[in-house]
Amino acid sequence: MLRYDRPRRQFAIALSGLAGFVDAIGFLSAGGYFVSFMSGNTTRLGVALGTDPAKALLPTLLIVGFLCGVTAGALIALRAGRLRKPAVLALVTALLLAGAGARAAGAESIMLFALVLAMGAINNTFQRGGEVTVGLTYMTGALVRLGQGFALWLTGRAEPGWIAWGALWAGLLCGAVLGAFLQNRLPLGCLWIAGGWASAMVLVALRLPTED
Repeated sequence: MLRYDRPRRQFAIALSGLAGFVDAIGFLSAGGYFVSFMSGNTTRLGVALGTDPAKALLPTLLIVGFLCGVTAGALIALRAGRLRKPAVLALVTALLLAGAGARAAGAESIMLFALVLAMGAINNTFQRGGEVTVGLTYMTGALVRLGQGFALWLTGRAEPGWIAWGALWAGLLCGAVLGAFLQNRLPLGCLWIAGGWASAMVLVALRLPTED
């Protein structure tokens, strides 16, 4: 985050909000499993394998789906070159809209698979040299960097903008609050909203300078 200019930081925060929005919807729809937070699913997988292996299927499928989404997003990013951001987000948009359509048709399993693919793919938005520079769907690293930045600030050695890691985390939190609110009140419409959000991010990505 610290290497990016203000527009890209704001863009990352908006995308983390989208990730939180979708993950909250997935969490409430999947009975406490995640469509973007694979550390949580891995822990639940381990608990299931250690206590009731019959319950291991869903977290396994979610983890595999997330990996497939990351792979698909990475392949598109590699082929899109300087248009990586809008290309990846176009894929995310298509998957979220597919998930919304699946929910409207009553196909909850297909919906969850589309969501987990989308959340895997979105992590390819910010890259340098093929390496992910900003994780948009997991905030442990952001909180670690925030704590490290706070320690440096206390000693007078903090880099400018270190608080941006906190803003990234807050973006995901606010998105999750909104997603949970709408999941309870507008269950058939919230994923269409997510698809619209993602499509707006495609347009923003097209307006950003192409060089990272």
